[in-house]
Amino acid sequence: MTAPARWAPGTPDDAESGSSTRSALRNARWIRPAEPRVAPPGQRPAHLLRRTFAVDEQHLAGSARVLAHVTAHGVYEFFLNGVRVGDEELTPGFTAYRERLQVQSFDVTDLLVPGVNTAVALLSDGWFRGRHGFERRADGFGTRTGLLAALVATGPAGRRTLVATDDRWLSRSGHVTRADLMDGQAVDLRLLDTAWFTGGGEPAGWAPVLPAEDALTADRDRLVPAEGPPVRRVEELAPRAVTRPRPGSAVLDFGQNVNGWVRLSELGPAGTHLTLTHGESLGADGQVDTDHLRAFVFATGERLPAGQVDEVVSAGRPGEVFEPRHTTHGFRYAQVDGLPEGLDLSGARAVVVHSDLPRTGEFACSDERLNRLHEVVRWSFRGNACAVPTDCPQRERSGFTGDWQVFVATAALLHDVQVFSERWLRDLAADQWADGRIPTVVPNPAGNRPSGVAFEDASAGSAGWGDAAAIVPWELWRAYGDTGSLAEQVPAALRWVEYAASCAERARHPERAARRPVPAPHERYLWDTGFHFGEWLEPGVPPRPDPTADHGVVATAYLHRSALLTARLAAALGWHDVHERCSAIAAGARDAWQREYLTPGGRITEESQANYVRALAFGLVPRELRTAAADRLAELVRQAGGHLGTGFLATGALLPVLADTGHADLAHELLLDEGNPSWLGMLAAGATTVWEWWDGVGVDGGVRGSLNHYSKGAVASFLHTHVAGLRLPEDPGPAEAGYRRVRIAPVPSAHLTWARTVQDTRAGRLEVGWEVADGVLTLDVTLPCGTVADVELPDGTARRLDGGSHRLRCAHRPPGALAGRG
Repeated sequence: MTAPARWAPGTPDDAESGSSTRSALRNARWIRPAEPRVAPPGQRPAHLLRRTFAVDEQHLAGSARVLAHVTAHGVYEFFLNGVRVGDEELTPGFTAYRERLQVQSFDVTDLLVPGVNTAVALLSDGWFRGRHGFERRADGFGTRTGLLAALVATGPAGRRTLVATDDRWLSRSGHVTRADLMDGQAVDLRLLDTAWFTGGGEPAGWAPVLPAEDALTADRDRLVPAEGPPVRRVEELAPRAVTRPRPGSAVLDFGQNVNGWVRLSELGPAGTHLTLTHGESLGADGQVDTDHLRAFVFATGERLPAGQVDEVVSAGRPGEVFEPRHTTHGFRYAQVDGLPEGLDLSGARAVVVHSDLPRTGEFACSDERLNRLHEVVRWSFRGNACAVPTDCPQRERSGFTGDWQVFVATAALLHDVQVFSERWLRDLAADQWADGRIPTVVPNPAGNRPSGVAFEDASAGSAGWGDAAAIVPWELWRAYGDTGSLAEQVPAALRWVEYAASCAERARHPERAARRPVPAPHERYLWDTGFHFGEWLEPGVPPRPDPTADHGVVATAYLHRSALLTARLAAALGWHDVHERCSAIAAGARDAWQREYLTPGGRITEESQANYVRALAFGLVPRELRTAAADRLAELVRQAGGHLGTGFLATGALLPVLADTGHADLAHELLLDEGNPSWLGMLAAGATTVWEWWDGVGVDGGVRGSLNHYSKGAVASFLHTHVAGLRLPEDPGPAEAGYRRVRIAPVPSAHLTWARTVQDTRAGRLEVGWEVADGVLTLDVTLPCGTVADVELPDGTARRLDGGSHRLRCAHRPPGALAGRG
C-alpha cells in the first residue's frame, strides 16, 4: 500500500522529538546576515552565510553518522563542501513561526571529509518576512532573516557538535539579487563565485554575521522536528508549444497550470538578461497576461502588481542553468523576454513543486470527460499543496481556512493528507484568538491577535471559514480513524464552537431586532451578527463583503454543523462533558434555524440552491420535510435552466444531496453539463485546473480571477462516493473510522457503462468497480482484511461483505442515456 500510517521523513532517530531536536541545537546560536541596508520588500537579495571548519580524521572515522540540523527565519538552502544537502524545497516551510518552527535533519555523513570543510546557507525572505497574502504585505513574522544550524556527530562516544552557527560565521550578498516567493527571483550569474561554496573565492565582500537576539529567537521551545511530507520538485513538463509574439520574446506553453518555476539551461552569451513572466492566460496579442491576477489594497482600492517575474543575467559559462528555488509561481505560460537571436529554449522545463503527498486514490469510468475532470481537480490540488493548503498558487498563496474545510474530504480521496493537515491544524490552534475565533488564513502573519488591518480583522471568525477547526478534524477522523490526533485537535474545535455560540447569544441583527423587539427564545442560538463571507461567488451574485449583512441562514447552519461534529469527535475520545455541551449547542442551533428559516411546507424563507443544499447536507430539515425541500431544490435547478447555482461553500455537496434525495438523474445531468456555469464547461473552455469563478474565462476570452482555486473541485468526491459508490459512514465509531467500515452504494448514470475507484487506506487497498452489460450490473469489491462493507445495489438489494474479493450482480435497466448539455 502506498499510504504509510505516518509520514516517514527519512531522518534518523534523534530528529523524532522536539526535545532531541532542541538538544541537537543546544550549541548553536541564531545568526543573521550583515545587512546594513534593508531593501524594499520584493527587492531583497538572498544572503550567503558561511563557515569553514576542520574535522579530525579520527573523530570522523569514529562517527556512525553526522546529522545537519537546520532551520531559519526565511527560506534556506544548505550546502556542504559545494554539495546541496537534501532534495527538499522552500525549507523550513510555512508555519506559525511564533509558536512552531520546523527543523530539518539531514544525514551528511558522506559529504564530510577529513580536514577542512565548508558549510554554506543561502537565505532569503521566504514566508517569514517576504511579501504575502492578498495585499502582499511584508515582514509578517519579523523584519530580519536568521539561521540556526548545527552538524552533530554520533558514535560510540556519544554526540559531538562539529560546527554550529555562531559569531564565527561570515555573510555576504551574492548572485541572487532579489528573492521573494510572490514577486519572483533575480539571479546575476556574473556575481557567482562557485568557490564560495567550498571555502575559497574572493574574500572581499564577506562580513561577520550578526547575532539574532530577540524574544522570538530566545524561544527554543517552539523548535519542532520537520512534520509531514516536505515540498519537493515532483515532476517536469516540457513546453507543448513555443510562440514568438514579438521580436526578442518567446512564450512557452507547458499545457498544464502548475505551481513551481521554470528551469532554463540555455542562457545566451555573457550579459544576456532574460526576464520570465509567469501567468495562466494569454492576451489577444499572444503575450502572457497577468492583469486578472492583480489584487488590491482593501482600504484604498489601489491595484497591486501581479508579481511572478524572474530574471537571470548570464555569465556565459558552459553548463549554466537558471533554476529559481527561492520562489514559486502559479502558471501555465512563461514569457521569456530579452532573447538574443538564435537562443534555443528547447531545454526549458516547468518544474512542478509541491508537498510530496503520496497518491492514494484513483478513479476511472467510461466517460473520458469525467476522467479528465478528476485529473484537473487533482492538478488543482497539487498546485495548492505547497507546505500548507493554499487557496491559489499565484495571487494570495494563503492557507485560507474555508478552502481547506470545503476540500479536505476530497483531497483525502486523492492523496494521503493526514499529516499534512495535522500540521496545519496545529498552526490553526496556535493562531486561534483568545476569544476562540479563527483567522481567515492559517498560518496567520498576525498570529493569534488582530493585525490592525480593518478588513482582515473583521473577517476573522467568518462562518464556513472558522468552521475548519471542527470540519477538518472530522474529515480526517472519517478517513484515517486516528484518535491520537483528535485529542490534540478537539480543544480548538470546542473553542470555536463556544465562540460562535457566544456570538449568537449576546447579539441580534439590528433589522431583526427592529422587526421583533422582544427576542424569541430560540434566538439564543441564532447567529445573525458579525462579518461573514456567506455562500460567496454564487453565479450571477456579485461578491459583497458587507459586515452589516444578515448571513444568519448560513452562520446558524454552520454553528449547528460544527457543534454536532465536535460532539461526535468528543464522543470518540470519551470526553462526555464536551459531548454534552456541544450536543446541546447543536440542538439549539438546529431548532433556531428551523424556526427562523424553514416553513411548515419545507420551503426555506431565504431561497437559493446553496441554502437548500446546506440544509439537507447538514441535517437541518426534519425527515418528514426532506422530500419537499429536495424537490424544491430540484425545481430551483430547473428554473435556472438546468444549471447549478451554488457558490464556494455548497458546491461540493450539491450532487450528493440531489442523488441521496431521489434526484440522481438531475445530479448526473449537472455533472455532465457543459454550459455556464458547470465543471465540464470549464474543461471545454480549456481549463487544466479548477477556476475561482465559474466564468473565469468568458465567451469573449476575457479572464477574471484565479484559474487555480480547488474549492469547486470538491465535485471529484462525488465521482468516488456516488458514481463508483464507495462511501464512508456518516458517523463512524472508533471501530469503524479509517475505512474499517464502508458503505458501497453506486449510483450509475445511464450514459456510463463502467466506473471504479481504488483507495489505499490505513486498513489496506480497497477497490470498488461496476460494469453494466445486457441489462445486468456486475459489482466487484475487494476489501482489506478486517473491513466490513454494507452494500446497496441499484435494484434495492443489500448485502454485508467482509474482507476479500466479491462479485455481485443485479438487473439494471436505467432510463434513456443522458447527453451532456451544451
